Amino acid sequence: MALTPEEGRWVAHLARLELSDAELATLTRQLAAIVEYVDQLRQVNTDGVEPLAHALAVQNVFRADEPAPSLPVDEALANAPDRRGDFYGVPPVLE
Repeated sequence: MALTPEEGRWVAHLARLELSDAELATLTRQLAAIVEYVDQLRQVNTDGVEPLAHALAVQNVFRADEPAPSLPVDEALANAPDRRGDFYGVPPVLE
């Protein structure tokens, strides 16, 4: 499926790209190649293929979320350059 220059221009507009005519021609050609490849993939027989979210069998590798004693506040803030009570002091980001 060939894309027209107008379709390439529209895609560039949607992507907020300002392209020269040469760049637009290249973009249109490249997009047409991508669309043709996707069309090839549509022709592959996928009957009996189970949908999957990942190519490999992946298991949760995170540790269990179990409560544990926390670091004391004085120890956590020992090296803070600006301590304000039990908190880190940071410069304001809004006026």
